[in-house]
Amino acid sequence: MSEKPEARIALQVDEKDNTATIFADDIRAGDTVEIRDPQGGRHTLTVLSDVPYGHKIALRDIARGEHIIKYGESIGAAQRDIPAGDYVHVHNIAALRGRGDL
Repeated sequence: MSEKPEARIALQVDEKDNTATIFADDIRAGDTVEIRDPQGGRHTLTVLSDVPYGHKIALRDIARGEHIIKYGESIGAAQRDIPAGDYVHVHNIAALRGRGDL
């Protein structure tokens, strides 16, 4: 009997979120994940780069300068255009809090 493969899930916590958090190990570029939204909806998205467990992907194209939204709150701004399915992390987000220049 073969083992059931691990579900490849990403969770969108708030309807305002433009990111989803990966809840699967070994997500690699080209893998497909199932996005689960707060209303119970499900759709798939192809991941564009390797993403560690617990990290974020873009749910849609995010333009440079646009706020990155997780849990319904801004966690920073895109430093560059981020295509849907790409890894969203410190390499492409600029913090907006505590900078002193805003």
